[in-house]
Amino acid sequence: MTEKQDTKQSLKLFIVLSRAFKALNEEINKNIQENGLNPTEFAVLELLYHKGDQPLQQIGGKILLASGSITYVVDKLEKKGYLKRVACPKDRRVTYAQITENGKALIDDIFPNHENRIHELMSALSTDEKEETIQMLKKLGLSIKDLSY
Repeated sequence: MTEKQDTKQSLKLFIVLSRAFKALNEEINKNIQENGLNPTEFAVLELLYHKGDQPLQQIGGKILLASGSITYVVDKLEKKGYLKRVACPKDRRVTYAQITENGKALIDDIFPNHENRIHELMSALSTDEKEETIQMLKKLGLSIKDLSY
């Protein structure tokens, strides 16, 4: 394969990955919005549900969101009664987000359907193909970190 052909194949791969991600994301977001949340609100609640209390300053990095948006999302979730802010007893500069019982009940109710929907959408791939894809995408992601200029 020539370098030009290889470059074209890289571009094609980028487009195919982008379209696949867009299709998956749109389907999952529809499912989330049917439950009265936007995707970012769901991501924050899901993080707190599965990982426990989180410092507000670290949530953005864990769910791939700009830190400036976290305050807005946390405010909305707090108003809905799904989380609360808790001051760190050891460091006054740190505030934790903590999921409330209402938030836990919501995730208990909607997460199984969310999980099943993702499984349905991924069912076009066999178990072995999923594992191979996971490994290839990890390899790609890690190689990009190494290329940072």
